[in-house]
Amino acid sequence: MARGFESKAVSDQQEEAQRGKPARTAARDAVAQRTRRTLELAQVDVCRRLAAAPSGALRQTLQRALDELERQLAARPGD
Repeated sequence: MARGFESKAVSDQQEEAQRGKPARTAARDAVAQRTRRTLELAQVDVCRRLAAAPSGALRQTLQRALDELERQLAARPGD
């Protein structure tokens, strides 16, 4: 499945290049999208773990992690 996903990403990049968009910009956009998606997945994971965590130091640590992920996502509005 991952191989097919990567092939699709390559195909999308090639289509972008054919539409006149510089390859460097397309590659930079792809990296930005992957980074944003990684942050979003981490946010979901931390939220899930926070909901299941008992009170105490673990909850505080997870909340700080969630706050940081939200800060990073807010800094990337157009990705």
